[in-house]
Amino acid sequence: MKKLMIGNEAVSRGLYEGGIKVVSSYPGTPSTEITEFLAKYDDIKSEWAPNEKVGAEVAFGASLAGVRSACAMKHVGLNVAADPLFTLSYTGVNGGLVICVADDPAMHSSQNEQDSRHYAIAAKVPMLEPSDSEEAYEFSKAAFDISEKFDTPVILRMCTRVAHSQSIVETGERVEIPDKPYVKNGAKFIMVPANAIKRHVVVEERTAKLKEYAETCPFNRVETGGTDIGIITSGTSYQYVKEVFGDKVSVLKIGMPNPLPEKLILDFAAKVKKLYVIEELDPIIETHCRNLGLKPIGKELFSPLGEFSQETIAKAFGKPLKETVKTDTAVPVRPPMMCAGCPHRGLYYTLAKNKVTVIGDIGCYTLGAQPPLCAVDSTLCMGASVSGLHGFLKANDKAANKTVAVIGDSTFMHSGITGLVNIAYNCTNATVIILDNSITGMTGHQQNPTTGYNIKGDPAGKVDLESLCRAIGIRRVRVVDPYDLKACDTAVKEELAAEEPSVIISRRPCVLLKYVKTAPPLKVNKEKCRSCKKCMTLGCPAVSFKEGKAHIDATLCVGCEVCKGLCPFGAIEKEGE
Repeated sequence: MKKLMIGNEAVSRGLYEGGIKVVSSYPGTPSTEITEFLAKYDDIKSEWAPNEKVGAEVAFGASLAGVRSACAMKHVGLNVAADPLFTLSYTGVNGGLVICVADDPAMHSSQNEQDSRHYAIAAKVPMLEPSDSEEAYEFSKAAFDISEKFDTPVILRMCTRVAHSQSIVETGERVEIPDKPYVKNGAKFIMVPANAIKRHVVVEERTAKLKEYAETCPFNRVETGGTDIGIITSGTSYQYVKEVFGDKVSVLKIGMPNPLPEKLILDFAAKVKKLYVIEELDPIIETHCRNLGLKPIGKELFSPLGEFSQETIAKAFGKPLKETVKTDTAVPVRPPMMCAGCPHRGLYYTLAKNKVTVIGDIGCYTLGAQPPLCAVDSTLCMGASVSGLHGFLKANDKAANKTVAVIGDSTFMHSGITGLVNIAYNCTNATVIILDNSITGMTGHQQNPTTGYNIKGDPAGKVDLESLCRAIGIRRVRVVDPYDLKACDTAVKEELAAEEPSVIISRRPCVLLKYVKTAPPLKVNKEKCRSCKKCMTLGCPAVSFKEGKAHIDATLCVGCEVCKGLCPFGAIEKEGE
C-alpha cells in the first residue's frame, strides 16, 4: 500500500514491519512522533521512559531477552544515552536493537546543533542515514537485520527536514520474528574489565567486517551523470543536490555514514574531474576523504552551521536561483512566547518583580526568558537548573535569598531528581521551583511519570512530587497556584528567607490540555483604565494597547484573571461586572 508519510511515521512503520516488540523513548523534537506512531500498534509494547538513558537500557534489556527493540531520542538525548551506548557496542545484542536519533540542524527546537555521527564513530557502531520517508522506512527495517548479523546496536540518524517532511512510502506486512532464546553468557554481557577487554577485540573485528560491508551495501550508491563534477553527499543534502543538478553531475549518495567506505569513494573520485563533499554540520565525510589522500572541496565552500537548502547549493556553484514568489508586505517577526493563560506566567512575573536570579531548564517554560518578563538567567540542559543552582550557591552562598532554580515536572523526572538529592545531601540553602503543568508540554503533550497515565492514555503509576521531595530529604515543600499572584509572592519570599533547602511546586495544568475548561474572556473598562501598562508587564499575548488603553483579545483570553489581579485600578473585569 502506498501512503504519504512524514519521515518519523515511516521509521515507525519500518520498525513495526521489521518485527519490533518493545520500544522505550523520551520525547524530544524532532524525534517524538517515532514512538507516538509505534504506540498505535497494539501488538507491540510502547512506553515513555523518564529519560533517554533509561529508554536505551530498556531496549537493551528487551534485546537481551531475545526480541527486537528500539529507543528514540533527539540529538541531545543521545548525550544522556551515551553511557549505555558505548558499552552496548561491546556487549552486542541478542535480539536486534535500533537507536533512533534525530539531529536538529539550525536548532529549530534545541539548545545546540551537534552532529550525532560523532557518536557512531566514537562508539564504533554502524549508522544509517535516510534522505526521505521511503528510505526511512527501508533503512529502519534493514537496521534490525544489520544489528543481528553483525551483533551490534545500530543508530538510525534522522534530521528535522527528513523527520517532518512527507513523501510516498510503499508499505508491506509485518514480519513476525521468532524470539531468540536467552542463554546466560557472562563473557558477552557482564562488562567487568576482564570480559570487556576481550569484547573490545570483538568490536574491532566487527568494525573491519562493517567496513567491508560498507563497500557494497545498498545504502551507499553511485548515480552516474556528468564527469566534470562529482558530489559525495548524504541525508537531506542529497535532495538539495538532486534538485539543483538533476542528472548533470555524478553523485555518491552515502546512506551509511559509519563506517564509511574507502574503495567505493576512491573509485568514484577517480571518475570525476572535480570532487565536492556536501554535508550538513561537521565535515565527517570530507575528513574521511582527506584521510584517503583526496582533496575534495567541502567546508571552504559550505558552512558547518545550520541547514542547507537548494539555494545554498545553487549559490555555492554560481548557478542562477529559481524564481520564487515574494511578498511586498513586511511581515513583523512574531517571537515565541508563552500561551495566553500559561500557568508559568504568574510565577515568572513574581520572580521578575522580586528581582530573583533564575537558573532555568529545558521546556516551554524557557520562554520566561523573553521580554517583558526576562525572568530566566541561564539554560543549559535537562536537569541543569537544580545542579546549577547548587553550584551557584556553593560559589556565592550570600545569593541564597535571591536565587532559585525552575524546572518542569517532566524535566524533573528526567534528570532533576539527582540534583535535588545533591542539594538535600549537601544541605544547600537552595529554593527549587517545580513548574508542574501536568504534562510534557514542549514536545506536544506527552505523558510522564507524574501524570498518572501511560503513552496510550491508560491509568499508570503516578509519582507524588511532594512525597518524593520529602523522601529525599527536603523538609520544606509547598504547593501554590500560579494564577494566584499573592500566594506566589508569599511563597517565593518565605522560601527564599528560609535557611534550609526548600521546594515550591507551582501546580496548574497546561491551558492547552483538552480537559482544561477555560473561563469566559475578560474585558477592559476603558473608563477605569489609567494606561499605566501594568498589565503589559505580564507579556500575555491576549493583552495589548489600543488607542491609548489596555485591550484584551477575546479570541485569545482564557479568563485566567492573572492580569485582573495585577491591575491597580480594577479596570479589568469579568463579563457582566
